[in-house]
Amino acid sequence: MSKTTQENKAKKAKEQTKVEEIVKTDDTQKAVTETETVETSQVEETTETTKKVAKKRSKKYLAAKAKIDINKYYALKEAVKLVKETSLSKFEGKVEAHITVLDIGNVGEINFPHLETASKKVVILNDTILAEIKDGKINFDILIATPSTMPKLLPLAKTLGPKGLMPNPKNGTLTDKPEESLKKLSVAKTILKTEKKAPVVHTVVGKISQKDEEIIANIEELIKVVKANKIRKLALCATIGPCVKVKITA
Repeated sequence: MSKTTQENKAKKAKEQTKVEEIVKTDDTQKAVTETETVETSQVEETTETTKKVAKKRSKKYLAAKAKIDINKYYALKEAVKLVKETSLSKFEGKVEAHITVLDIGNVGEINFPHLETASKKVVILNDTILAEIKDGKINFDILIATPSTMPKLLPLAKTLGPKGLMPNPKNGTLTDKPEESLKKLSVAKTILKTEKKAPVVHTVVGKISQKDEEIIANIEELIKVVKANKIRKLALCATIGPCVKVKITA
């Protein structure tokens, strides 16, 4: 092999080595850059998470929370009293119940004894309503009658019957105590179900302005429907206010 050929080969080998070093250097710089980007992103995410965790509470909220022992499970009566005392809303606040149950899905239906709603229009039969029915005007969802007024409706059975509006003792619409039935039937059924991905039920059980006894009765009915042995944890709070853990008794 001639001297010139050997020199050319050596030159080419040297150039190839330089190219490989440049590529290697570029790859290293790229890897370093990517690592720095990931680390920066992680730092930013950590900072953002820290900001969310370290949510600043108002002095009023902290003062209200200080009235509650976070490690204690309170008797229902005492818990309701604390929720009212620690309510911070300037408007008509509500009392909320947050229940952790065993499984995800529908828990049941409930008629709260002291939770008013305008979803149903319930009326007690009188001469005005009777005249409206005769004229074909039906402006109610449920009609209540007493045994003494029921005969007046019999001629209108063909109008009310197909609509399921004829008073009936089985569903409480034919009764000697129409006012009591009016109160009970005006309360719509509430469907209790958990979050889609967590076994937690959220529901309103009253208003801050309500009597303690009424709120307690609503919560007792809630526990009865959900069943005490299926409740892992029950907490109450106002619309704006800290949570109070409730002791469940079977």
